[in-house]
Amino acid sequence: MSKLVWDQTGDRIYETGVSNGVLYPQNSSGAYPEGAAWNGLTAVTESPSGAESTSLYADNIKYLEMRSAEEFGGTIEAYTYPDEFEACDGSAEPVEGVVIGQQNRTPFGLSYKTIIGNDTQKNDHGYYIHLVWNATASPSERAYNTVNDSPDAITFSWEFTTTPVAVTGYKPTSYMKINSTKVDADKLAKLEDVLYGKDAVEADAQNNISAQEATVASLPTPDRVIAILNGTDNE
Repeated sequence: MSKLVWDQTGDRIYETGVSNGVLYPQNSSGAYPEGAAWNGLTAVTESPSGAESTSLYADNIKYLEMRSAEEFGGTIEAYTYPDEFEACDGSAEPVEGVVIGQQNRTPFGLSYKTIIGNDTQKNDHGYYIHLVWNATASPSERAYNTVNDSPDAITFSWEFTTTPVAVTGYKPTSYMKINSTKVDADKLAKLEDVLYGKDAVEADAQNNISAQEATVASLPTPDRVIAILNGTDNE
């Protein structure tokens, strides 16, 4: 067994940034069949809660400690949002261009990337893909201010909570984090084709390229994400 060494070259890891946000509205069957690019995403704050300790005593001593269920939620901040998010924000459009509020809020899934950097490759070292299932947004405050000599754009902000979904062999979860520096690159590329969609490819016999139909971005179940990254997915 070798002696521990700290701060070796290449091991000074950090995480930064947020990008490539995708919204996946949930349909009536509970699936997330069609994603929409979320432009103007400025921050996603992850705020787990729960897992609170309760101490039990017996025979005049501490008998055991129990913890409550853990929940996942957070806050989304952005300069704008996709039209598909209006239903998730409790809005409806009875006539094109006319929006009414205080409607039912559609649950949604979310994905976004953050950068993994280190001391040698900086921000090019890798990235995390964050996946969120079964989220519901809360009403948010919006402040409209006069244009002045210090212009700024309105920043929208929504708090969200989640309800966990099933994962075979594990407790239900509503959150997953994927490290691009540790998973197989080809399997990760297949997952990204599902998450972000892909364009059609025409057949080219000379270059041994087979025809492929375009696919729409979608959010797979946690079980399918694991199957893709394990190489056992048959879809």
